[in-house]
Amino acid sequence: MPEGDTVWNTARVLEAAVEGQTITKSDFRVPQLAAKSLAGWTVAESACRGKHLLLRLTKDDREPLTLHSHLRMDGAWRTYRPGERWTGRPAHLIRVALHTPAAVAVGYHLHELALVPTREEERLVGFLGPDLMGDDWDGDEAVRRLLAKPDRWIADALLDQRNLAGIGNLYKAETLFLRGVSPWTPVGEVPDPAGLVARARALLNSNRGRWTQTTTGSLRRGETHWVFERSGQPCRRCRTTIRRWTGGDNDRITYWCPHCQLGNGPPERA
Repeated sequence: MPEGDTVWNTARVLEAAVEGQTITKSDFRVPQLAAKSLAGWTVAESACRGKHLLLRLTKDDREPLTLHSHLRMDGAWRTYRPGERWTGRPAHLIRVALHTPAAVAVGYHLHELALVPTREEERLVGFLGPDLMGDDWDGDEAVRRLLAKPDRWIADALLDQRNLAGIGNLYKAETLFLRGVSPWTPVGEVPDPAGLVARARALLNSNRGRWTQTTTGSLRRGETHWVFERSGQPCRRCRTTIRRWTGGDNDRITYWCPHCQLGNGPPERA
């Protein structure tokens, strides 16, 4: 799943390609927007909040609009030169194409695609917690939200975008490993939750501007992660076998080292 850094990087790609450009043609391929045209609208800003992308549009004295999209598991935006072949994904996955004189922005397999007045953005993203990659980051508020449910597993709490926005399965697993915290530790028992949140933020922000997500500091293939997607392999620190478990909220996959992350283990299967 694209995480906060991937969405931030995508926003920057769209910014470089179409920000300040006037749309000459739009092609929506979703039923709710099929009849909409954005021709004549200017892309004033490419922004993001957590895992949500926000293209803010203006046109003369009309009320500003926002094109909102969510990448979820498999969504993506690609940009192309005018006349260039669109090779990012199969054509049947295209949900929108925005043509400008400088570039074409194509959205593949986008979710929650919506066009709303910019003043109504909060209706779509207002529920999110502090954005780990946002300029208005508030660590104290993120900790307060996490601790509001002290009995919840920390692994599930970190993935809840209402607590803090931007963490996905990768950064959940890597943050907990680096802090030596078992994924099944109740939030109220996590030592130094402020430090844990700060580490998560540092990891996401360390990958600004690049697509390779590393938490180890290495960009070499096979060396970028501590535990994520390394089940059955030896821990890079202690050589204990990394394990994998599926469960919790929304049946998410968890990776952890039983030796480096002491504490509660996963519940027994019924």
